Amino acid sequence: RKDDDLVLATQGRSFWVMDDITPLQQLSDAVTSGSQWLFQPAPTHRVGSAPVNLRYYLRDASDSSSFALRILEEDGTIIRSFTAKSADLDMAAGSHSFRWNMRYEDAESFEGMIMWAGSVRGPRAAPGSYRARLVAGGDSVETPFLILKDPRSESSAADLQAQFDFLLAIRDKLTETHQAIKRIRSVRAQVTDAAGRLPEGDHEEIRDLAKALTDSLTAIEKALYQTRNRSGQDPLNFPIRLGNKLASLAGTVATGDYRPTDQAIEVRKDLTSRIDAELAMLGTLLGKRLPELNAAMHEAAVPAVAVPDG
Repeated sequence: RKDDDLVLATQGRSFWVMDDITPLQQLSDAVTSGSQWLFQPAPTHRVGSAPVNLRYYLRDASDSSSFALRILEEDGTIIRSFTAKSADLDMAAGSHSFRWNMRYEDAESFEGMIMWAGSVRGPRAAPGSYRARLVAGGDSVETPFLILKDPRSESSAADLQAQFDFLLAIRDKLTETHQAIKRIRSVRAQVTDAAGRLPEGDHEEIRDLAKALTDSLTAIEKALYQTRNRSGQDPLNFPIRLGNKLASLAGTVATGDYRPTDQAIEVRKDLTSRIDAELAMLGTLLGKRLPELNAAMHEAAVPAVAVPDG
């Protein structure tokens, strides 16, 4: 036996390794007598794409409406929540396993998004203590587990936590940026539709207001995202914009197990401040100029434009 693996060998001819025998080590009457059980995973090193292997037992088949496997931080904050629909979890009676890739939720995306040298992929969890929770049939069971740093890495726990915090902040800013793009597209489509309902030859002032608003929305969108991208190779011809630049920075910082450099921190500050300036202008458009347009549309008996949440 080596750690939590069982190694079997013959007289010099071959050998076999049974990976992770923790379920056998933890097997007891409590496991089989209850309606469900979540085995405690063996400590997992954060090496490459190695996952945390979560094994669970269900005495009876579970209903999808009440079944979930959740990953939590030590304080109970939910990191990810997986269901049969989202992650193809097996709900049949018996023993099953699920492999968590140690990643937090991805940043929000939008239809047709194309990125160069970056992505919306969530950051890997930093080494530390975590919890898993199995929910089935109205009952739940939890178990703690550990993620260990790569034993070959010279970075400290503080270095890896700083890397994680840096990448999580970028993920959140990307989500905010992409939500803004989705709002821009929704509002612009509604304004264009509403302006098209105005009687021909009348309400030129309202049309001018609508065009000025849609032009301003488009300018912000183009600052945040390269709208000419239609394929994965298009960024070779069309320069990436602020959101993609921030995602690309995350991809660079996520390479290896290292604390973000001072240069990376300065680049993030610069990109974030420029994104925030665009988002502030968007807030002004939606908070002031859109209501002015809606008021004019109301006078012309045209339905108001709604701003989507998020």
